[in-house]
Amino acid sequence: MKSSRQKKLGVETLYDGLISGDKSMLARAITLIESARDEDFEKSEQLITKCLSIKNESLRIGITGVPGVGKSTFIEAFGAHLTHMHKKVAVLAVDPSSSFTKGSILGDKTRMELLSKNENAFIRPSPASDSLGGVTRKTRETIILCEAAGYDTILVETVGVGQSETAVHSMVDFFLLLKLAGAGDELQGIKRGIMEMADAIIINKADGNNLKSVKLAQTEFQRALHLYPPKANEWTPKVLNCSALKNIGIADVWKMMAVFIELTKTNGHFEKNRAAQNKNWFLQSVDALLKHRFYANTATKAKLKVLIKAVEANKMSPFAAANQLVNRAN
Repeated sequence: MKSSRQKKLGVETLYDGLISGDKSMLARAITLIESARDEDFEKSEQLITKCLSIKNESLRIGITGVPGVGKSTFIEAFGAHLTHMHKKVAVLAVDPSSSFTKGSILGDKTRMELLSKNENAFIRPSPASDSLGGVTRKTRETIILCEAAGYDTILVETVGVGQSETAVHSMVDFFLLLKLAGAGDELQGIKRGIMEMADAIIINKADGNNLKSVKLAQTEFQRALHLYPPKANEWTPKVLNCSALKNIGIADVWKMMAVFIELTKTNGHFEKNRAAQNKNWFLQSVDALLKHRFYANTATKAKLKVLIKAVEANKMSPFAAANQLVNRAN
């Protein structure tokens, strides 16, 4: 027999727990919306709708960079700085998943040990699985839940393995790219498009013998950013350096973001961007729902098995098989 803690909670109970700031209720609400079960879908939609009615002057920050650049160390130092300023910080850290086993490391709470113990911080590691852009499919919904729970600064950490980061860029207000000095773009696997999306480039590990190369890299990146067309929000991307490990330059990063917020709220672009985020959320939800319903259809499942065997045996081209499957559904 299940204990009261294990029993599924109703929407109202979860909602009341959320708005009271109960971290365990927030965690359970996120688990609900991440569920692939059909019976949980309606409840998660009801919960999200209720949470959308709550006004929260939040800032959504996307943070990307390749493994080894120090994302977790930076987020822990940055999060600690924000909580010291009496802000409530939610970290949505997406862990790499195996495409074979679907397993995930989910070690962010270990890598952010101090921040995870901070009463004004909430860390939620989620497996990236096969989601494009290095963010889990339900990241947008999780952001809404965290904001309803009173978190005013949402940090979304992406996998950062060279995938398209367009997905996270479309759901945040500020897009931060972490870099290292002395490692070329080819080595870091960062594409030009990601630099073009960045609102700021932060060169991490600016300490000790690395300072000279950091200063040089800062100048080079600043020159490179001048080659890109001006941003519609009138913001000029900045290049800063910091040492997350030694907590140097972290305060400057927040000061820079504060200037960005003031500018974009004054010129109206902040709200325009939020409207664009909702539009993208809607369109991607349509795509996800169509895909889910298509593959959930019993007849489609049966036909898919037959066509896969035909393609594997080289009796039919993949395109012809796909065309037949889609036409059958129509």
